[in-house]
Amino acid sequence: MGKKKLSRFRELESLERVYQPPLEDVFEKDFHLKGKWCRDVFGNDHPLILELGCGKGEYTVGLARSYPEQNFMGLDIKGARIWTGAKAANDEGLANVAFLRTRIDFINSFFSRDEVDEIWITFPDPQEKRRRLKKRLPGPHFLNSYRAFLKDGGRVHLKTDNRQLYLDTLELIRFNKLEVERNSADVYSEEWDDEIVHIQTYYEKRFLAEGTEINYIRFRLPAGGEIRELPNGSE
Repeated sequence: MGKKKLSRFRELESLERVYQPPLEDVFEKDFHLKGKWCRDVFGNDHPLILELGCGKGEYTVGLARSYPEQNFMGLDIKGARIWTGAKAANDEGLANVAFLRTRIDFINSFFSRDEVDEIWITFPDPQEKRRRLKKRLPGPHFLNSYRAFLKDGGRVHLKTDNRQLYLDTLELIRFNKLEVERNSADVYSEEWDDEIVHIQTYYEKRFLAEGTEINYIRFRLPAGGEIRELPNGSE
């Protein structure tokens, strides 16, 4: 491991509102802040929004700047990436930002029913191989997991450069009769004037420079029922 990465890992331990529980601690028991994030970490009862697979945390930090009356948490397993967002939030004094280093597989160990208001999934691994489809963050397996803590009808945002992931997710949403609020196969060819285009991730800037179209879906996830897989087995 390089010196730069080691230095970031050490600094990450000293930054405010950064949580790195050992994975073995969440195998059999819930994290001690489950159900208490807003009260004990942010000191308020404001809405809580998650960015899953947050990488460098561009959306976590960018949204926090725009919406100081809401709380934002970025989740990722890679500490060297989280460092970028956590350092920016610390340097700017953003008290409505936190980061959690963990695998999304364990997400239900960290959040209680109705604790989360919205979820952002920004440029996730498309998991294109058939044997990896169940690992898709906007796929049925994870959507059913999110229902355990997302408020009834809470919004889920997907922003991706992968057209197949976009199309598969849109088909899954329609098959399950979920409410789609907005969707686009190319957000930069349309007249969007909000965080969808104003906040760009590191990888998104690279995709745009290469001429890649950026897809976006915003839909609502009900608490009741079960998200069913597509009958053709594409999810």
